[in-house]
Amino acid sequence: MSVLNVEKPAFMAEEDIAIFEDAVGKFFDEHAPEETVAKWRKNHCVDRDMWTKAGEAGLLGLSTPEQYGGAGGDYRHEVVLMEQLGKKGVDGFGASLHNAIVMPYIFHYGTEEQKQRWLPRMATGELVSAIAMTEPGAGSDLQGIKTTAKKVGNQYVINGSKTFITNGQTANLICVVAKTDPAGGARGTSLIFVETDGAEGFERGRNLDKLGQEAQDTSELFFNDVKVPTENLLGTDEGQGFFQLMSQLPQERLNIAVQGMATIERALELTIAYVKDRKAFGKAIIDFQNTQFVLAECKTEATVAKVFVNHCIGQHLEGKLDAATASMAKYWVSDLENKIVDRCLQLFGGYGFMNEYPIARMYKDSRIQRIYGGTNEIMKLLIARTL
Repeated sequence: MSVLNVEKPAFMAEEDIAIFEDAVGKFFDEHAPEETVAKWRKNHCVDRDMWTKAGEAGLLGLSTPEQYGGAGGDYRHEVVLMEQLGKKGVDGFGASLHNAIVMPYIFHYGTEEQKQRWLPRMATGELVSAIAMTEPGAGSDLQGIKTTAKKVGNQYVINGSKTFITNGQTANLICVVAKTDPAGGARGTSLIFVETDGAEGFERGRNLDKLGQEAQDTSELFFNDVKVPTENLLGTDEGQGFFQLMSQLPQERLNIAVQGMATIERALELTIAYVKDRKAFGKAIIDFQNTQFVLAECKTEATVAKVFVNHCIGQHLEGKLDAATASMAKYWVSDLENKIVDRCLQLFGGYGFMNEYPIARMYKDSRIQRIYGGTNEIMKLLIARTL
């Protein structure tokens, strides 16, 4: 039972979901114990064979139909995976981006040939994906991207640089956001897939040195006259990239809220156990009124957030989650995640500042949640448009 005592919504309480949750937890216990994740953090990259193991266990392509090699599940299965990644402390494994962001782009917008060509290999872990959106001069401002894809005969020639790319050192299938019509504004943007193995002119830059999420290979990518066949354009028409991205952003933002809730629950669970065990001035820290008040506030706020996130998941499963509500979930939960983790760390005292304690790593890892997927300031702008 979660520390929050929030009853699971009916759609998450079905027997097959419970069985799957147990299986995912056992998979991470076996293949991503703390000593393994510590090695990933040291190397700033998850071992490549982790992707193959996840594919063999059926954890890649969870919501992709079986006809394309996926597990044939739905968003509930993606939620279980994200929750277990958070609760088990499996830092850096970018499976949620692969499963719940890149694969849906191909499934929703790809041609039948593209689905057959890429999705089965993504489901086995043969292909690891990334989405190359952010550039040195363009983050939340998607229309400011400078990377170009010029059509020459039956190929696109891609030029540009990307940064802060999740799975960047590992990915061998990269969805590149590029301008196919530099004068076309939003309508001049397209999504073009690059299979990097043997791609001339493609270079991986630095595996970036970050404040947190040290096990994640967040990277620079460079495209210097990289040639790909025109059939690697996602869909059939140029200029659809901006709209393809916008239509999938609610799920990306809900993903961040789901991940944030998992961190909040783990932080509270670890902190409550610690303050019950740790003694100061002759009594357990939990016996101090201040500790009780702090954790009472955290539990209350976390409970409110959990109920809202469950509501959003339910809406999304019915195809009713709008962009503004997804933005509320992303901004509210990521702000709360940072607040609660900070307050929990304080209750650990000096030990909370030691990297060997998970609460310290959660403190560092949580900070990016308010930035990626669209900054929380952008979320507020989107919400304000509904006023």
